[in-house]
Amino acid sequence: QVQFVESGGGSVQPGGSLRLSCITSINIPGIYAMAWYLQAPGKEREWVARIYSGNDPYYTDSVKGRFTISTDNAKRTVYLQMDSLKPEDTGVYYCNTFPPNGLGGSWGQGTQVTVSS
Repeated sequence: QVQFVESGGGSVQPGGSLRLSCITSINIPGIYAMAWYLQAPGKEREWVARIYSGNDPYYTDSVKGRFTISTDNAKRTVYLQMDSLKPEDTGVYYCNTFPPNGLGGSWGQGTQVTVSS
C-alpha cells in the first residue's frame, strides 16, 4: 500500500523557516515526480513544488525563490525547505506523486503550517 507520512509543520512568525519531511513507501526516483501540495484554509489543494527523477525542480510563482524541494532516495524521503515564510503560506501541506495518487495511493494526514505574528 502506497503511503505518505508528513511531518515538520508548526507555527512560525512571518520571515521564519520550517523544513517539512515526507517518508514514503514508494521508490524515489520513480516513474512519477514527487510533489508538495498546500491546502490553504477555504481553498482547494494545489501543488507548490515538484521534483522529477533528474533532480529538476519546479515551483509555483508564489513560492519560487523561498521554498526548496529535495529528496533523499535512500531514505525514501522528500523534503520541503521553507524560508521567508508569509501568512499566505498557512495551511496543511501534503506530499504525493505528481499527478497525485499516481500509484494508487491516497493522501496522508498532512502537516499543519501556520504563519502568523
